[in-house]
Amino acid sequence: MSVQAFRLVCASEREQLPLGINIECLECSGHDLYLGTNDCVIYHLLLVEQQLSEPMGLSLAQQTDQLYTSFTTTLQGQRQLGLKKPICELRAASALSRLLVLCDNTISILCSESLEPLPGSKIRGVLTFTLNENPVNGDPFCVELCLISSKKRTVQIFSVGQERVQLIREVATPEQACVVAADGHYLCLALSSRYITLNYNTGHCQDLFPYPSDQKKPIVKWISRQEFLLAGPSGLGMFATVAGITQRAPVRWSDNVLGAAISFPYVLALDEEFITVHSILDQQKKQTLPFKEGVILQDFEGRVIVASCNAVYVLIPLPLEKQIQDLLSSQRVDEALMLAKGARRNIPKEKFQVMYRRILQQAGFIQFAKLQFLEAKELFRSSQLDIRELISLYPLMLPSSSPFIRTHPPLHEYADLNQLTRGDQEKVTKCKRFLMSYLSEIRSTEVANGYQEDVDTALLKLYAEADHESLLDLLVSENACELSDSASWLEKHKKYFALGLLYHYNKQDAAALQIWVKIINGDLEDSTRPDLFEYVVDFLTFSRDQHLVWQYADWVLQKSEQVGVRIFTKRSPEENTQNGFCPEKIVSYLCKYHKALLIFLEHLVLEKMLQKEKYHTHLAVLYVEEVQHLKAMDSPDLEQIEMQRGRLQELLRQSDLYRVLLLIDKIKGTDLDMERAILHGKLEEHGQALDILVHHLKNFAAAENYCVWNSEGRNAPYRQHLFQLLLSSYLTLASHDNSFLVAAVDLLNNHPAEFDAVNALRLLPENWSVQLLSSFLAGAMREHVHALRMSQIAICLAKAENVIYKQEKTWISIRIPLGECCSLVWLL
Repeated sequence: MSVQAFRLVCASEREQLPLGINIECLECSGHDLYLGTNDCVIYHLLLVEQQLSEPMGLSLAQQTDQLYTSFTTTLQGQRQLGLKKPICELRAASALSRLLVLCDNTISILCSESLEPLPGSKIRGVLTFTLNENPVNGDPFCVELCLISSKKRTVQIFSVGQERVQLIREVATPEQACVVAADGHYLCLALSSRYITLNYNTGHCQDLFPYPSDQKKPIVKWISRQEFLLAGPSGLGMFATVAGITQRAPVRWSDNVLGAAISFPYVLALDEEFITVHSILDQQKKQTLPFKEGVILQDFEGRVIVASCNAVYVLIPLPLEKQIQDLLSSQRVDEALMLAKGARRNIPKEKFQVMYRRILQQAGFIQFAKLQFLEAKELFRSSQLDIRELISLYPLMLPSSSPFIRTHPPLHEYADLNQLTRGDQEKVTKCKRFLMSYLSEIRSTEVANGYQEDVDTALLKLYAEADHESLLDLLVSENACELSDSASWLEKHKKYFALGLLYHYNKQDAAALQIWVKIINGDLEDSTRPDLFEYVVDFLTFSRDQHLVWQYADWVLQKSEQVGVRIFTKRSPEENTQNGFCPEKIVSYLCKYHKALLIFLEHLVLEKMLQKEKYHTHLAVLYVEEVQHLKAMDSPDLEQIEMQRGRLQELLRQSDLYRVLLLIDKIKGTDLDMERAILHGKLEEHGQALDILVHHLKNFAAAENYCVWNSEGRNAPYRQHLFQLLLSSYLTLASHDNSFLVAAVDLLNNHPAEFDAVNALRLLPENWSVQLLSSFLAGAMREHVHALRMSQIAICLAKAENVIYKQEKTWISIRIPLGECCSLVWLL
């Protein structure tokens, strides 16, 4: 896939060299360009870079920037070395102002300015040479020269300074080498048919791989620390480290590559017809430039120069940002991101971070437009995208008050979601679903910091539009939804219950209740909560706005007294006193609501255990009235009546605070005999009470229970008296009705401990058998024996205590001297 990474610009025209003279090698150091020719002449040219505002003679594809780079060359000098052999290689040592020249297997050292040779500085018997890209000596005023000897199978290492040239190491090679590149102690060599690496410090040799013998010239190119680029078999450009491994996939070149150069992140290769550009990052071909009759391709301090026999050209890299933008425009996101990451080493850190963040954002929108939402989300998050950029694509989702303006230049080309999806509603739905999910993820993270109102408002609108269940969760939790915009949106989509929640969150409870009441009354339609009435009651219950509670109290009680009264019964005790919800006021208010009043009084008396006579009496009276009301109905519900009477009887038994005489008058003339008996019992009129239960109702179980609960917590004589009365009542009528006789026997046998056995036996007829009373007699004897033994134990304990006291008193009188004893007595 092609991308325009370089532009080819002519730097030296053919006319600058004499006819018939060909360029054999070249070197560039800063603005100094040196050409070595086939007639043993070195030309020194000044290479001047110019920025043109008008792209004269450039193609439309090249007219992309406001400024265009061109080059001119001016001849500064030339030197004939006096030989008839061609110049083979040139290397500049700019720190020394020296130029190293290889001609006729001899290296000469010239002054880089005047091209004058330095006397006594020649090295003979040289096949080829290179400069160490990572010298080990650390001297900035020396260069490390590595050369292949033409006379023997060795590589020699020289240190070249301004004044002298010194041999520092010579190392043998397995075969005669023909090409060398150096990095620190490591040499990468092309032998006759294979590549090796050689550590000249340790002598360790590492085989790499073979290359075809018919290859014109092996290529060994240093690209980074301890890594080289080699021309391998089958037209492959192979990356190899000094350890003999490859960390990158190979690039595919043509079969006859003449030269290679590095301009990060690209590898350039020259063949007979083209210059090809591959990426180091993904090893893919990015560009092909036609170039015939090329002989040299080299890179010099980041500048790539290519030469034919008689002309020099510069390959100008297009700015990486433009290359990346071109890739993004072609929607080649992965390539753009890879290129951007690779550019990190060539761009200052802060500038790179800004650029890379923007590239990630652009890539995110490209993936978003493709509906690749997972990839888009990761790009948005990693690029710290201003979330409003994404929300702004969705019409009306940002709050109307939002001051947001899109980034310029824009991150994408879309006006809104409709343009992006071209009106496809299925795609629109998917995009909205993605935004909903993404906003819900980030709303509680630092991504949403500073934009919480925009995020929450957009999320509310999306939830409302999609009828999503999370709408209510959003509104009942902490949120920053913009009130007016959100309210109109909820009203538009008929989310009235949610609208009430929005008002409540913004402390507008009156408006919330007004909405909810309209829903319950049927003025607005919203089925979100079928139990909305109970919700409103609970809302009022926990509301601290006293005025609001009283304002809606009538409405809730009219709807349902049983449910509505909870606004008073479920309140905390503190509120009942602090907010003016005192029981007296509520009881007075509830007089017109009979059921609600009854429930509230039950709350006061039975739940809160409030010890006030008026509430107990009032509740008892209401119970009586309720029973009478149920009895007076055309079709009385007997079960309901019994249940209500049970409540009344339980209250009468348990409470001692109500006005007994008032209640007796209240039930006079009714058939509430059981209740009347309980009331007489409260007045200690047990005879009348038992007369009602035994003679009138003939309810022996009730009479027995009456004695039990009335004797609870009383002393033995009181209990015995009460049970004696009941026994006397049974025996009085026993001669007329055998049922009373049976009841008397059961009473004695069931409660033997509650009787004075002697008095009870005196009341019994003489003709009763012992067997009939066996249970009573056994129980009475057991109680008598138990009481006797307990008294004996008490006497024995008292005697023991007396003995202990006497012993302690005797011991004190023996052990304590008289004077101290007197003092002790005084203290006591």
